[in-house]
Amino acid sequence: MEVVAVIIGISALAFLAILLSIKSLVVICQPSEVVIISGPARRADEVVGYRAIRGGRALRIPLFEVVDRMDLTNMAVDVGVRGAYTRDGVPINVQGVANLKIDGGGPGLDNAVVRLLGKSRGEIERLAQLTLEANLRGVLARLTPDEVNQDKKKFAEELIEEAEVDLGRLGLKLDTLKIQTVADEVGYLDSIGRKVNAELIRRARIAEADRKSEAAVQAASNMQQTRVSQVNAEKEIAEAEAQKRIISATTQRPAEVARERSGIEAQIARAEAELRVQAARIEQVRLQLDADVVAPARAYKSQQEAEAQAKVAKIREDGKATAAGLRELTQTWIKAGSAAREIFLLEKLRSLVAIMVGTVKNVHIDQITVVGDQRSDGSGTTAGKVASLLEQLKSGADIDLADLAKRVGVGTAAVAPRPAPERPAVPPIPRK
Repeated sequence: MEVVAVIIGISALAFLAILLSIKSLVVICQPSEVVIISGPARRADEVVGYRAIRGGRALRIPLFEVVDRMDLTNMAVDVGVRGAYTRDGVPINVQGVANLKIDGGGPGLDNAVVRLLGKSRGEIERLAQLTLEANLRGVLARLTPDEVNQDKKKFAEELIEEAEVDLGRLGLKLDTLKIQTVADEVGYLDSIGRKVNAELIRRARIAEADRKSEAAVQAASNMQQTRVSQVNAEKEIAEAEAQKRIISATTQRPAEVARERSGIEAQIARAEAELRVQAARIEQVRLQLDADVVAPARAYKSQQEAEAQAKVAKIREDGKATAAGLRELTQTWIKAGSAAREIFLLEKLRSLVAIMVGTVKNVHIDQITVVGDQRSDGSGTTAGKVASLLEQLKSGADIDLADLAKRVGVGTAAVAPRPAPERPAVPPIPRK
């Protein structure tokens, strides 16, 4: 059993070794690369000493062939020159970018194998950059600054056309070349740019002025047409309205005349009726005023005249009676002699006592007593003033009012003042 196990292990190891050997002899190539197998080989036309595989697989002969790989992916190379002279002798600066790769077919691959095999990617990019910059200076020497600045596409096409030959000899293929910036340090391009900009601005302003003038003319023409159309439309509308009014007036004239006539007749009838009503109202007001104002005024006038005549007659009779009384008083005074003075004072005293005692009614005088009530400032009560007056009459005029009152029987009823005659009330004049 142990011998069988050892045999199986040795067989497995041998099989594994065979597989590893076969794997090391098989060369697999990616689509983005090319495999160069160096060794004795012959093509139909010549002996080259290598064979190239691009995408796929192959077997190499151990000990007799060597495998190398070359990357076919894109390489971006910055291309720039400073102070490169143009055809006019103006130094300019150009900056661009180129996309290139190793040529994977035809004579280009043979050139790449001969010149680039074994070089690193950085060395290949540096070689391509130097080649492109040299080609760029050569192209600039054939062009003017205006051509370089204004037509970058043409400039790039000429550069590609010239660079493809040199790059093809190196086994490189140029895909694209783009010029990014073109500048100079002496201001030549700026002056050209300002001149071009000024010319463009002038043309733009001229074009703008032409367009504005054309637009203004067109707008004026459109406005004129619009206004003419509006006027024509308004004219047609006015004519239609006038025609409509003429027809309406012609058809409605009899009805309008009849309506206006009936309205005027109705107004005249209302006015005549109103005149009659106003005349009757005036007569009514006149009668009412005559009854309410004129008649009472006339009656009041007659009443006042009668009352005035009665008052005049009474005053006349009172005057006559007073005159007769004065004549009789004079004759009596003369006849009385020395006693006339006391009689006259006694007659006047009746009126004075009636005025004094008029404030206290229903009082019967039995005795008059004089009480001194005169104050230093002349003020005092009514009773005090009466008592003082009686005392002064007695002492100064030798008149004893108390004795005279007893002799003649003076009382409140005898000396009471006579009531004043009442006037008839004047009826108010009614107002409407």
